Amino acid sequence: MKGRVSGASTITVTRNEILYSLNKPEDYILAIVEFLESDEHRVHYVREPFRREPDFGVTSVNYDMAELLAKAEAPR
Repeated sequence: MKGRVSGASTITVTRNEILYSLNKPEDYILAIVEFLESDEHRVHYVREPFRREPDFGVTSVNYDMAELLAKAEAPR
């Protein structure tokens, strides 16, 4: 689960999170909690969010929040 203020441009994901999602795609959902100005929040689920393994030595990757949210769905 990743929490971000509404309007943030990126989300940082660790190498281990990406590797787990690629190894167990049916078990992994990236949950993004978007914190709104009015002390409310919105939850987005992204299934199979990543396509490839990070390069060797990479510890985390910044992803474009708008692109991830475009692939998101409401929790079910």
